[in-house]
Amino acid sequence: MKISVVGTGYVGLVTGACFAETGIDVTCVDIDVEKITKLKNGIIPIWEPGLKEMVNRNVEKGRLSFSTNLKDSLKDVEVIFSAVGTPPDEDDSADLQYVLAVAREIGQYIENYMVIVTKSTVPIGTAKKVKTAIQEELDKRNVNIPFDVASNPEFLKEGNAIDDFLKPDRIVIGIENKESEKIMRRLYKPFLLNNHPIIFMDIPSAEMTKYAANSMLATKISFMNDIANLCEIVGADVNMVRKGIGSDSRIGNKFIYPGAGYGGSCFPKDVKALIKISEENKHSLIILKAVEDVNKRQKEVLFNKANKHFKGNLKGKTFAIWGLSFKPNTDDMREASSLTVIEKLLSAGAKVIAYDPVAMEETRRKIGDVIKYAKDPFDALLDVDALIIITEWTEFRSPNFKIMERIMKNKIIFDGRNIYEPNEMKDSGWTYYSIGRKPIIN
Repeated sequence: MKISVVGTGYVGLVTGACFAETGIDVTCVDIDVEKITKLKNGIIPIWEPGLKEMVNRNVEKGRLSFSTNLKDSLKDVEVIFSAVGTPPDEDDSADLQYVLAVAREIGQYIENYMVIVTKSTVPIGTAKKVKTAIQEELDKRNVNIPFDVASNPEFLKEGNAIDDFLKPDRIVIGIENKESEKIMRRLYKPFLLNNHPIIFMDIPSAEMTKYAANSMLATKISFMNDIANLCEIVGADVNMVRKGIGSDSRIGNKFIYPGAGYGGSCFPKDVKALIKISEENKHSLIILKAVEDVNKRQKEVLFNKANKHFKGNLKGKTFAIWGLSFKPNTDDMREASSLTVIEKLLSAGAKVIAYDPVAMEETRRKIGDVIKYAKDPFDALLDVDALIIITEWTEFRSPNFKIMERIMKNKIIFDGRNIYEPNEMKDSGWTYYSIGRKPIIN
């Protein structure tokens, strides 16, 4: 079977590489000449565990190739995935210009029946717009070439995307008819052999499923963060509360860890887009509006704790930051909580030196050299007034506290991920602030 994937961003590249891994002939297409050139030379534009090795392995075996020419990439293709970006527009709705541009180009060059599958996260009703755009181009050519559209939303977690694709909780596919279902079943046959559930449904329901899933997860995060803030006020320990409610099978123990707010490419964008969709249909998603408000506030929590501890006088103080990416095992800085903390600290006259295992170059690309970048975690701590932990990278879990106390100006930690145990920090003489737990003042 031969397929093409348009867009070599996070979703497109993972999709193409993983399908190639199952033995399918895949061409990944992108208009970015520099990106395609790098991919042909084995240079991967994103940091995702295992992706570089998978891409290079399948290129060597001839199952995965890269091109800037969509027309040539349509030859003998049965399925083409559209995985281009849908960034938020000025009004927070999803910008479909790239999705529709791909659809029009497909309409200009398609020569045989195929299924055009939207992999990008798109508003409900996008498949109809894609179908119309393709048909308009066919009409201009005065040709009658049958095609079907489908929706196949992705549910990939950055840092674990390959396992998520190859061992999915579920595969959701929105289809129009039995012919497109038959082709999509054949495409996903390797997954069916491993008993991974595939759910066929109508296209609008598939489009909605992606938004609903991300919005539900964002809701769990914001709910737990709001509970954590209340726990601090009333003297409860949010970690105990989390264990207490997580043991309830109706709630579960995933996505109920308090922290410094969610970020990334999906949750913030998708929550905003779903709110916008509801408003366009004269319906108010009150819960999601609150979810978004809580998350905005949560991203300032660590700064507020630091500002309060130093009695509103941060000017001239130096803070170390451990962790910049929005989550571990990625270099993705989109909507990262660290950016909010850095901005607030700098505005208050403080200095920042940061360390992240993989995201420092991406951070420098976004904000430049307004902060200093350390070569390792301890390099970031030299003579700083306090440490702020924002991303829970594994290497931060068991640091040498003896070295830390020798090189830091003060033994103060603001922990945005509750990595350390308060009693241990108290016994070691640290002043320790976390999320949803009583602060330790030494």
